Amino acid sequence: MEMGGRTTDSLTIANQEIAVRCGQMRQAELQFYADNPRVYTILGGEKEASQDEIEERLSAMDHVRVLIRSIRANGGLIDPVLVRDGDFVVLEGNSRLAAYRVLAKADPIRWGKIKVTLLPADVTDDVVLALLGEYHIIGRKDWAPYEQAGYLWRRCQIHGVEPSRIASEMGMSSKLVSHLIAVYSFMREHGDDDVSRWSYYDEFLKSHYIRRVRKADPTFDKVIVQKIKTGEIPRAIDVREKVTAICRVRGKTLTTFIGTKGSLEKCFERAVSRGATNEWVNRLRKFRGLICDPDTKDDFQEIGEDHLKKCVYELKKIHVAIGRILSRLE
Repeated sequence: MEMGGRTTDSLTIANQEIAVRCGQMRQAELQFYADNPRVYTILGGEKEASQDEIEERLSAMDHVRVLIRSIRANGGLIDPVLVRDGDFVVLEGNSRLAAYRVLAKADPIRWGKIKVTLLPADVTDDVVLALLGEYHIIGRKDWAPYEQAGYLWRRCQIHGVEPSRIASEMGMSSKLVSHLIAVYSFMREHGDDDVSRWSYYDEFLKSHYIRRVRKADPTFDKVIVQKIKTGEIPRAIDVREKVTAICRVRGKTLTTFIGTKGSLEKCFERAVSRGATNEWVNRLRKFRGLICDPDTKDDFQEIGEDHLKKCVYELKKIHVAIGRILSRLE
């Protein structure tokens, strides 16, 4: 391995100071990282895919084509790729490596070497994943939600990191981390790895009314997945608005929706006629869902003392106002 223009530096990752070397390497010596969330996603979890296959799939992506034009215009990389010493796997910067490979086919001399930051060979997987999260969730945030969730899922399920610790590292709430992991797990469990359908399942697992139906009917998940895969539910917003409305009214409307193909619009219209989309009904149901959610008590316990006092004050005012309204309406 030849590394030109070498200097030494360090990176702080997961509360550790990691010594690194900076310089240039022949890009032909570098290997794509199959566990990188973006690479992992486009491969559909096929870890046995060859380096040539990874390169081919990455090179065909739109964002890599944009990178090619940017690198050519700038005369090289602005940010070096991060490489693990020993096996020369590119831990961060696989798209940039793919762009260099494309450029090198036309001009192998000019694009033969690439700027790198070389990490030690013994850097742990936990440190690597913390590094990727720092770059793509806290920093640039350029991963798609599915890719972010896949990263969080692997940290939790494969590397055994608690969601609370991940949340602390990422500056996210534990509730959000747990939700993203749950959505990714749901898609894996039901065999849907289509990145474009992430938002469907995100909405599906968010809704309190849908959650209530899922608990009552174990088959509901499979029904919804099938309706999404076949296009019977054409948009994610239909999950949020129409499926949720149907689940709110339940009864025969829900039974028809579950058992009848192509019944989304008809059942939604029936739900609307029963008041599922009335503005005041929706507001009150949403408020009730928030207040009655079992997690709400835990959320209040995590609030600081000053804010908790303010919340108690507001709740008491709401309690009095509700009593007045009910006395007039009943």
